[in-house]
Amino acid sequence: MTEFKLFKDMVKKSENAIPFVQILNENGELVNRGLTSSLNDEQLVELMKTLVWGRTVNERLILAGRQGRIGNLPPSEGQEASQLATLFAMKNTDFLMPTYRDVIPLVKHGMPMKNAILWYRGHVAANMLPTDLHALPAQTIIASQFVQAAGLGYAYKRDNKDQVVMTYIGDGGTSQGDFYEGINFAGVFDSQVVFIVQNNKYGISVPREKQSKAKTLAQKAAAAGIPGIQVDGMDPLALYEATKLAREYTLAGNGPVLIETLTYRFGPHTLSDDPKRYRTQEELDEWLQKDYMIRMSKYLASKGIWNEEMEQVVVEETIAEVNAAIDAADNEPKQTVSQLLRNVFEVPTARIQKEIDFFSMKEEN
Repeated sequence: MTEFKLFKDMVKKSENAIPFVQILNENGELVNRGLTSSLNDEQLVELMKTLVWGRTVNERLILAGRQGRIGNLPPSEGQEASQLATLFAMKNTDFLMPTYRDVIPLVKHGMPMKNAILWYRGHVAANMLPTDLHALPAQTIIASQFVQAAGLGYAYKRDNKDQVVMTYIGDGGTSQGDFYEGINFAGVFDSQVVFIVQNNKYGISVPREKQSKAKTLAQKAAAAGIPGIQVDGMDPLALYEATKLAREYTLAGNGPVLIETLTYRFGPHTLSDDPKRYRTQEELDEWLQKDYMIRMSKYLASKGIWNEEMEQVVVEETIAEVNAAIDAADNEPKQTVSQLLRNVFEVPTARIQKEIDFFSMKEEN
């Protein structure tokens, strides 16, 4: 039985029971629950480099936040595998719709790191994206990107495009109306979308159990008539395989797939948050032992294809990349009042045009 046939059988069964996928356990051992890994050694190393890059970017951004060089950062330490291992299964031509916590995968998809720094600073130039980037800017309105993804995924379906949309959401976002409207529309029209729900256990400070009585978040897909599965969010191999097969599934005309990744946010919701007020150190310690970095390092080391020296090279290169981006962002001119007004008003009213003219003259002088 091929992996794709296995996946089709799995999602069909999701109407009655939510499948759980895990390939690599916490000890770095292959367990192959649901699927097996198709990555060769070269691809495994590339995936590991991507994960180390993501963790290092997070660490450098947190440092920059503490130094006041960026705004109020929403860190994603612990969730990087749910973001980057899923993205690893997508094509550059696929369309990414990220949330405010998914700026790092947006960079990996092709947005310059400088834009990421500017985005965290709230600078308008952050959203001046490369014309060949298949993505929207990071969305801060919870769940609204699910509706956008459904629409674009339908356009891909209608035009017979070999492209899919991938969009992220947190567990708290599944309580929003846009979440259901998005998956419902996508299901009705067989939109080519892979929905990723990053279940990090908390909607800011609200535990997942107090957000919904649903046993899983994946089962919410059943209400829209689409398959939902759960994946170990600390298992990069399972995340990659599930996303790759979900992509193939939707491109085969079967409609969208919803993947719930069981992960954890090691740090605060944002740098202004204190997670010690709503969760215990024991809970954090338990999840730190499940870190994907530990299991991937063990697994790749056991195959003789990864070591600390290789990891350090990636860390040093990433630190240099982030530092250079911060320096470049420092040199970006600040937005003027007249530019702000032009950006807000495509067709200015007579009064706004007078203000634009007034501030333009002042800025020139």
